[in-house]
Amino acid sequence: MPEKLKDILIPADQVIKLGEAINTLLPGFDVQKFTRLVLDSQWADRELKQKMRHITECLHQMLPADYRQSVGILEQIAPQFKGFVALSFSDFAECYGLGDWDISMNALAKFTSSCTSEFAVRPFLDKDPERAIQYFYRWAEDENPSVRRLASEGCRPRLPWGMGLPKFKKDPKLVLPILEKLKNDPEEFVRRSVANNLNDISKDHPELVLYMCERWKGQSPEIDRIIKHACRTMLKGGSKRALMLFGFANPDLLTITGLATDKQSIRIGDHLRFSFTLSNHSGKPQKIRLEYRIHYIKSGGKTSAKIFQISEGSFPVGEHSITRKQAFTDFTTRTHFVGEHRLEIVVNGETKAETKFSLEG
Repeated sequence: MPEKLKDILIPADQVIKLGEAINTLLPGFDVQKFTRLVLDSQWADRELKQKMRHITECLHQMLPADYRQSVGILEQIAPQFKGFVALSFSDFAECYGLGDWDISMNALAKFTSSCTSEFAVRPFLDKDPERAIQYFYRWAEDENPSVRRLASEGCRPRLPWGMGLPKFKKDPKLVLPILEKLKNDPEEFVRRSVANNLNDISKDHPELVLYMCERWKGQSPEIDRIIKHACRTMLKGGSKRALMLFGFANPDLLTITGLATDKQSIRIGDHLRFSFTLSNHSGKPQKIRLEYRIHYIKSGGKTSAKIFQISEGSFPVGEHSITRKQAFTDFTTRTHFVGEHRLEIVVNGETKAETKFSLEG
């Protein structure tokens, strides 16, 4: 049987290595006892995050009771570790350090180079946003790019797999100076985080993000890439203002004809092929974002729409035949259900044609 991802990402030998690293700084630390505590009878059944938290709790059980001393030990050994086992270092500060801000926040900045602290900083932001954000402002000017990225990624209002920040969803004003600072960062992965933060904000405050992007546009090719990625949700949603920002044509100048599927009914596991003709008779080339949207049937009978991009670019005058196919195979993030589905062709944010088809078991 193939080894499970949760076992690959935190292998047992890394747990032993962790205990041995602590022992070099804390003579008398019982490596065998620590290993037994971590690799207990429930270890194999725990999911990835549960394993990480279990390591944290075992560290707390065996390290000195003095929080500052324990964090100091973890800071010293952190450079020896990468990946998911290192998440326990920042998790330790999250779980046991909310009463010692300076020690904890400085430790999180150090830990983030081994494995990101973006999840662990969020309880601090939630507890006292104004106090916590002062650390983020300093991190945004740090010489270490991983720390600068933490300044942006850690305060994303909707960080995937992270604790939500409802106060920042309601009002992101504390975040904006960080994004202004980091938009010119020399590292692409830091700038990418700025774009992701803006995209999060756009889901609650689209006009604010559009105002910022309009103000930033044209300052540099790197910043233009930030704003394109920042506006991706609004572009998918057909925001006219976002589409205009990137020079997409008025959809009234474009038509879709001849939308057809190769079958009226398909089975789960099959592919649906469809074709149509895009016409540009405006008299000049037009910049077009061409997408299709499928309204999937969910388990309760309701529908949920997902949009897929076909192409984006300049289309010359004339007619353009387009053919695509879509798989209806179940996988981890999507389960298909039988029933009538709807397919739409979307041109620059506007639905131009639609048809229906049935999915059978």
